[in-house]
Amino acid sequence: MIRILDSSAAADLLVRKSARFAEAEAVVRPIIEDVRAKGDAALFRYARDLDRFARDRFEVTQSELNEALAQVSAPFIAAVRVAEKNIRSFAETQLPLERSAEIASGVRVGQVVRPLETICAYVPGGRYPLPSTLLMSVIPAQVAGVPNICVATPKATPEILATAALLGGVRVFTLGGAHAIAAFAFGTATVPKADRIVGPGNVYVSAAKKLLAGEVGIDFVAGPTEIVIISEDGNPGWIAADMLAQAEHDPEASAILLTTSATLVDAVAREVEKQMATLSTSAVARQAIERNSAIVIVKSTGEAIAISNRFAPEHLSIHDVSLLPKIQNAGSIFIGAMSAEAAGDYATGPNHILPTSGAARVRGGLSSADFVKVISTQALSREGLLQLAPTVTTLARAEGLEAHARSVEARING
Repeated sequence: MIRILDSSAAADLLVRKSARFAEAEAVVRPIIEDVRAKGDAALFRYARDLDRFARDRFEVTQSELNEALAQVSAPFIAAVRVAEKNIRSFAETQLPLERSAEIASGVRVGQVVRPLETICAYVPGGRYPLPSTLLMSVIPAQVAGVPNICVATPKATPEILATAALLGGVRVFTLGGAHAIAAFAFGTATVPKADRIVGPGNVYVSAAKKLLAGEVGIDFVAGPTEIVIISEDGNPGWIAADMLAQAEHDPEASAILLTTSATLVDAVAREVEKQMATLSTSAVARQAIERNSAIVIVKSTGEAIAISNRFAPEHLSIHDVSLLPKIQNAGSIFIGAMSAEAAGDYATGPNHILPTSGAARVRGGLSSADFVKVISTQALSREGLLQLAPTVTTLARAEGLEAHARSVEARING
């Protein structure tokens, strides 16, 4: 049964679990160092020992991609195409623009946008292989113009391979776990070195990304999925369904309803139990509901917003659009009762690879902007440099950097 808490007892919900993550770092650290030192030899050993890998190469051939495409149904292909169109359209709106402007006479500044050269999109293959994650990670990279897009997945199902075939220009590697992250961070004889690794994974994948951040770019370190729902008088069946949609992901997932309505509290609690009784994934969902989820009775909508902003949830559902200006922290916001979070997982367009564990305090979800570099440009005429020279030389000498000052004076006095 889901817990029902008063807001004063909700503080524990704001504390994510960290002990297991620390344990995972200890496990993956030697794996990372082994792959760094021994390359493919270590990589094949871990793949065979941990993933039951039985192939002689990691990269999937184009003929294998084509065979997978022939196996999947026409409705699946049609669904991928609809999702692809919306994801691509939204990703195109997120790209930074090249621009330049003369901000003073003879001083022109701007920015150019250049794609990363190689990226790795990690697609989990554990409890649920996720072709939707391939769409969400690969399409923004394509929009950004990344020339070498790689996918790492420990379970290359026909649906995942078919999705890669439909998108085109994607290299798929049947490789997972911390050893996959290490391989793309360092590069091996058979695996290219990536500029950035993105995508969700289990606690070991996340620990590896955290340890290798700096060696390779990452999106963020992801924890278990989570949703917060703020509703005063919503449909209990719809709210319960949204909570269970998150809970079925993982026993560590969390689903939290914040409401002032005692009537809604009881109705949603009953609906959660009713729907879970016929849910095929109830073995997982029940653990998440009982361990990490709750219905919280708040004193006011303002208190609900304050709790949500402190929690900084991955997914936030608000049934009242007037609350939107008050939301400060969330990975993605679903506005209105009809905006099912599951629609965002697959087809609305915004990315479903989102910050968890409070990372929404500092960033939003994955976007095409994650796959480009914004490089500033500066062009000065002699007149422009003359105007700035007193400022530059004064500040340079205040910092004791004489050569800086002289490099400007050499141009205006020469």
